[in-house]
Amino acid sequence: QVQLVESAGGLVQAGGSLRLSCAASGRTFSSYTMGWFRQAPGKEREFVAAITWLGASTYYADSVKGRFTISRDNGKNTVYLQMNSLKPEDTALYFCAATRSVSRSEIKAYDYWGQGTQVTVSS
Repeated sequence: QVQLVESAGGLVQAGGSLRLSCAASGRTFSSYTMGWFRQAPGKEREFVAAITWLGASTYYADSVKGRFTISRDNGKNTVYLQMNSLKPEDTALYFCAATRSVSRSEIKAYDYWGQGTQVTVSS
């Protein structure tokens, strides 16, 4: 069992930066691939980024590639999402999630989810 708790999001101006963190409980955190997803009002939840259990590989949605960076600290049971050059279209509820599946961009592959944290980017 893994419990995930995201840090508070926030309101930021376009072009600004924000870092989200997600703290996980459970001794097996390091064995999970961790992902970030987001859901904007009226839209479906979508994949943002994922990082494998040792942090050796990272994956990004095309819409955030070059702007967002996912990382993890297994010693602290925490995964991070550094978001730079934010755009109004990045406004969404952001979720972290954990999976042992290789299908790292598929929502259905993730077993555990955080409660979500709101990120709002003003123009």
